[in-house]
Amino acid sequence: MQIDIITIFPEYFETPLKVGLLKKAIDKGLIRINIYNLRDFTEDKHRTVDDEPFGGGEGMVFKPEPLYKAISHIKNKNPSAYIIYLSPQGEILNQIIAERFSKKDHIVLICGRYEGIDERIREYFIDEEISIGDYVVFGGEVASLVLIETVARLIPGVIGEKDSVEKESFSSRLLKYPCYTRPREFMGYKVPEVLLSGNHSEIEKYRKKKSLEITLKRKPYLLRDAELSEEDKKILVEFLSIQRIYMFLVHYPVLNKRGERIVSAIANFDLHDLSRLARTYGLKGVYIIQPLEDQRVLAKELVEYWLNKRGAQYNPLRKEAIKLIKIFENLESARLEVEKIEKDKPILIATDASPKRKYIKPEEVRKFLWDKPIVLVLGTAWGLDEEVLDKCDYFLEPIWGRLDAYNHLSVRSAASILIDRILGVYSFYKK
Repeated sequence: MQIDIITIFPEYFETPLKVGLLKKAIDKGLIRINIYNLRDFTEDKHRTVDDEPFGGGEGMVFKPEPLYKAISHIKNKNPSAYIIYLSPQGEILNQIIAERFSKKDHIVLICGRYEGIDERIREYFIDEEISIGDYVVFGGEVASLVLIETVARLIPGVIGEKDSVEKESFSSRLLKYPCYTRPREFMGYKVPEVLLSGNHSEIEKYRKKKSLEITLKRKPYLLRDAELSEEDKKILVEFLSIQRIYMFLVHYPVLNKRGERIVSAIANFDLHDLSRLARTYGLKGVYIIQPLEDQRVLAKELVEYWLNKRGAQYNPLRKEAIKLIKIFENLESARLEVEKIEKDKPILIATDASPKRKYIKPEEVRKFLWDKPIVLVLGTAWGLDEEVLDKCDYFLEPIWGRLDAYNHLSVRSAASILIDRILGVYSFYKK
């Protein structure tokens, strides 16, 4: 594979390309790396590669002429050379991209600096932009080294054992299992017994299970593209059962349009749609908070119809959802029920269409899921009364409108969006 680097700091690469497996790959001819000094493609005596940006502003911009000449020089030798610009605006490098690049015969890496490169080069002469993350470094040189190492280790012969590459993190779309070495005990911490057993079958099972667990807890989005066996799915479901999330739908105390405290009526659609939502995402329960006895009786009759009467025979799948519904007179009795079931005090997280408190994001909620039961508290009518908010531990970021501030969603729609933002990343089943 041929890799060309265009940079204003060729000396940056002197040591990294002369150590480790990368050096061996170059020595074997598995990878050929040429470094081009961008200043060699200038024509003025000062070898100028940058200039001030049109329109003013801080910093300098790489001029188009030297970059065009450098790209043309390489393209004249090999028209199929693939031009990559290391840029904060690029797609973030991952294993799938690395695998795609590793199949190319010739890639060219442009290392930007300062405020970037002239837009005309980026728009008309670059095949692809790549970023190594949403943060800022001094220039594209460090990013190009990351890309080179990521791609190089996928080229046959660079790493001795093909099996070791396939078992690395990301190659299987799973993170790697924990590794241990001597001594068996360190500062009182022991190596898991299964790794000392000599039973290779059990060791493989242990490592696969740990790999699935670590991936699920740290980078669950990788599971969407992983090839999972039925046994793998069973293991993941076992781990996901650790997550305990409930939904409370509050009918009192809530507010009307004028900001007055009221009791709202139970809606048939809410019970159906929220229970189906809960069943789809594996919630532990949908608890309806309603102080009016006639309303509670009505809701219980509806639940009974779908659980034990004609509805149960008509739609057994709806029965599976409806059985998650429980009716409570007040918020505290519902909270105590969760605490009784889980043997742990739940974290209450309030929701609202407008930010009334300092809020947390859905990804922050995920940090609680592995340790504590979670209750998502939803209001009816025009939102939760301050009395409810005062009893909650956190306030979840509202759902914002895409084109303006309008976000008057039904409680069913809002609940679906919020639950998906919190739990959707853990979805891996496909029909």
